[in-house]
Amino acid sequence: MNTAEFVLVWYRNDLRTYDHPSLVAACQSGLPVLALFIATPGSWRQHHMAPVKQDLIRRRVRALEQELSELNIPLLALEADDYPSCLPVFERLLRSGVQALFADMDYELREQQRDRKVEALFHQNGKAVHWSNRRAFMPPGSVLNKSGEMYQVFTPFKKAWLQQLAGLGVQVAKRPAPQLVAPQVRIDMPGMRPGDGSSLAYPVTEQQVLERMRRYCQAQVQDYQQKRDFPALDATSGLSAYLAIGVISVHQAVARLQLEHGQTLSQSDSGPAVWLSELIWRDFYIHILVAFPQLIKHKAFQAETDQIVWPNEPQLFQAWCDGKTGYPIVDAAMRQLNQTGWMHNRLRMIVASFLVKDLHIDWRWGERYFMSKLIDGDFAANNGGWQWAASTGTDAAPYFRIFNPVTQSERFDPKGEFIRRMVPELADVATTQIHWPHPLPIWSDYVAPVVDHSQARLRTLELFKAVKQP
Repeated sequence: MNTAEFVLVWYRNDLRTYDHPSLVAACQSGLPVLALFIATPGSWRQHHMAPVKQDLIRRRVRALEQELSELNIPLLALEADDYPSCLPVFERLLRSGVQALFADMDYELREQQRDRKVEALFHQNGKAVHWSNRRAFMPPGSVLNKSGEMYQVFTPFKKAWLQQLAGLGVQVAKRPAPQLVAPQVRIDMPGMRPGDGSSLAYPVTEQQVLERMRRYCQAQVQDYQQKRDFPALDATSGLSAYLAIGVISVHQAVARLQLEHGQTLSQSDSGPAVWLSELIWRDFYIHILVAFPQLIKHKAFQAETDQIVWPNEPQLFQAWCDGKTGYPIVDAAMRQLNQTGWMHNRLRMIVASFLVKDLHIDWRWGERYFMSKLIDGDFAANNGGWQWAASTGTDAAPYFRIFNPVTQSERFDPKGEFIRRMVPELADVATTQIHWPHPLPIWSDYVAPVVDHSQARLRTLELFKAVKQP
């Protein structure tokens, strides 16, 4: 192994070259820069990471390898089983001459444990570790109420967040200049394996993703408020998968919004302002996760709701997973998830409410299933969304507000276009019947409803009242 001195940039959920403070700092160190990515399929399985997301990561790393090579920075892409298996990689790199480690912080429990062990190893060898904090726009712990505590309701958090934005502005780091010298380092460990190709519908070069963001902010975001809740329309950004693995940063998205729509961002009902609000929700859930680490252990934020005894009937859960509940909008949404690895946000709320408040199944079952399927799976956002829908989380929907899946369908897929696209058994059903096609036409092989919504609603109220204080 070569013993020339160099510094290391450890990539995880930040797979980009633009707006990457750790990469910039490494390039300013005066030493050659080596980049590292370690695929850990065993730990990914522990996190229930969807195969389609794993494939997207693997494809993106190969594109990143080419992009970094343009900067004269080699990327070492390795394969280990799990987080503990990563430690020997760093031991070998320390013997090879690494002088410092630069990386962006992760916030989940296993990731924090992994990072502490790596940091301790570097310190034991007299080497520095530099963490940047780019996963959220505002670093966790930086948006607090007047008592110095974390906000537990979104609206005041958003107000304080926007005030800080007005004061701080947006700083987006430039892409580093090409380096003069590339380190020559070889590690005798297995290289990263290719994926299964399941994410091929998603382009993975940085320029393609940045152009997608620019195009959306320039031409579509104005209509976001009016069109965002209608799954038959192509009205959302399509950037969630890229934000989840860090091909773009939330800072880049906010900067682009300000550049294109600086004047309308202050109008709370404008499309750009509403899309910005969704980005703030993303920050909110990251901040909540860090402030209340019990959530990482799948505890309910509202502790008393952990006392609910959910019936958890397996056949009902399977019907939900398969998109065979007899409720067309629910089934269309679940089939979209199963077939594409993505689900429209309005539909995520509908199917989550249905699982918990119509089928009476523990929200954690749904949270885990979503993570196992979503290309944009992100623990903080997924947990926050599920607890919101289940009325167990921070700023959650009150437990007595229960989505009616039929009226939701009538409101957000009024012509049944999305349902017909995803549930071909109902393709020829009249629009007046498609939201509730029961009793079924004699020719239809669509399933009968697995529950009665009105009765299920009453049972939900009983379950919550049993654990709520009078």
